[in-house]
Amino acid sequence: MRVYVIIGVSGSGKTTIGTTLANVLGIPFYDADDFHPEANILKMSEGQPLRDADRKPWLMTLNAEMGNWIEGKGGVLACSALKESYRLLLANGHRAIQWIVLEGSYDTIYERMQQRQGHFMPPELLRSQFADFERPNYGWHVEVRHSPQAIVEELVNRIKAFAEPAIGLIGLGVMGKSLARNMLDKGFNVVVYNRDSPGEEDVVSTFVSGWESDEQLSGTTSIAHFMALLPSPRRILCMVPAGGAVDSVLAQIAPWLEAGDVFMDGGNAHYRDTNRREKEWQKKGIRYLGLGVSGGEEGALRGPSLMPGGDYEGYKMVEPVLLAIAARDKVGAPCCSYIGRDGAGHFVKMIHNGIEYAEMQLLAEVYALLRTVLPYPKMVAILEGWQSRSLGGFLLESTITILKHQENGSYVLDDILDKAGSKGTGSWSAQAALELGVPATMLTAAMYARSISSRLTERLRNEHHPRGTPVEHMDIDMVESAFQMARILNHIQGFSVLAAASEAYGWSLNLSEIARVWTNGCIIRSELMEALVEVLQAGSDILANPFWRSKLQETEEALAATIHQALRQRIHLPVHSAGWQYWLGMTTGQSSANMIQAQRDLFGAHRYQKRGGSPNQTFHTKWTSYHGL
Repeated sequence: MRVYVIIGVSGSGKTTIGTTLANVLGIPFYDADDFHPEANILKMSEGQPLRDADRKPWLMTLNAEMGNWIEGKGGVLACSALKESYRLLLANGHRAIQWIVLEGSYDTIYERMQQRQGHFMPPELLRSQFADFERPNYGWHVEVRHSPQAIVEELVNRIKAFAEPAIGLIGLGVMGKSLARNMLDKGFNVVVYNRDSPGEEDVVSTFVSGWESDEQLSGTTSIAHFMALLPSPRRILCMVPAGGAVDSVLAQIAPWLEAGDVFMDGGNAHYRDTNRREKEWQKKGIRYLGLGVSGGEEGALRGPSLMPGGDYEGYKMVEPVLLAIAARDKVGAPCCSYIGRDGAGHFVKMIHNGIEYAEMQLLAEVYALLRTVLPYPKMVAILEGWQSRSLGGFLLESTITILKHQENGSYVLDDILDKAGSKGTGSWSAQAALELGVPATMLTAAMYARSISSRLTERLRNEHHPRGTPVEHMDIDMVESAFQMARILNHIQGFSVLAAASEAYGWSLNLSEIARVWTNGCIIRSELMEALVEVLQAGSDILANPFWRSKLQETEEALAATIHQALRQRIHLPVHSAGWQYWLGMTTGQSSANMIQAQRDLFGAHRYQKRGGSPNQTFHTKWTSYHGL
């Protein structure tokens, strides 16, 4: 049987929620405080916090008791368990434990503490509990601002999801394997399928044999057997490459699909393909979801950022699983949120990748600048300083790791060919921005930078000498400020595309919530993204925010100077430059587009508007100097 351990600071409602949950489930409730030795109770009643030495025998007693509960009827245990070391002692040797983490603000819980009578922990010790609480990145996190009845209802729904095979997973590639392990680690039952074509004959058997519980995991290379193992309504996660492979899978499982089944495409599908598939399968009663998944192999295993879109009722059917396996934000909430109907989830993931492409190129350009004057160890020291300040993020951390890595006494980076590849999502992002009329110039420049890098033979043939004016000293603070400004502009452009898509396609995207989902588990997680969560609550126009506009104005000189120095040295800085030109364009009241309008009218009679005139009134001029082509 399973033991549900409810943890949180004193006053968060562990006992109330625990007793209610136990009554609903028909299993015993236990309060960890009842197992404290008398010496511990005396200490707390005198206002003295317990030390680890005081807690260890208490935790070991609870650990032994939980073994009996698991062998018996199971149970619900209310326990503070504020530190990870305590939870490790509690869970030692037990797999059948589900952690439930109660989250709430200090003010909310302190108010509750003041209203309590007869509890041996005075409210004044609450601050020390908040300071000691090491929030786990696993378990079910619930907000205590909701009523106990609502919380218990949510928990019961999640528990029901564990009672049967939760997910059938198709495709045991890198991401599929990691997501399957993630679900298994969270206690879900999983059925896996992979084709047994040449080279993949042993994929399923190897994966299944690597898991200790054959009651929790089963696998097959037969689609018929796979579908038979899943109870109705089926919940299927497809992790195959985007494109025709998804349609092929759907065609294979179609004979067994029934109205009410849920199909999730977890690949990087084009959002229009997802739109099409959802409409097609909706007619047959199938609940279709396009699931954006970010975080790579490690993220999929430990907690990805998830962006589900499509059929909302279908999402609610798989929500307990998705919330359980997702990464956690800084307050412990899952980095997963329903994005919107149709292909909204895949569109948001696509733009995530566009922002990622541009930031990767920005960091490559910083490397191109710094390597002209600094050896790698000094470069690493500088970037580690950036990482410790407001520029911290996963991509910068990854760049530092790359610059440090050596094999056989030499840097691996120096042996890597300067020829970058790309997949569909980058170019799709650029295309979507163009279709929506949004100037996402930086992600587009990043794509062209990769295209240029791929033309290695031509680049070597055309290489120009001399290499530009060398410099003996580079203003590192200037480069840092330039990078700071450029990455802010990159995020502004990305969210501008999302805002335009939301309006054009009627998705009602919550940009602040999307930013929150991107604060952990995904490739573009960063301190900047965390700051944008609050900024986007006020509206989608980040440039209109006084603080961020001031930040950009403060750094524009540094970005201009950095580009100027790069030009003198003949260093290719396409994305920094695109960001600078975007900033100039967006902060120039009188542009040169009046000339473009005149040109269009001259040779195409496209007409133009006049300054100060009505937006609905247009004019045409007979340009007498025009003689045709």
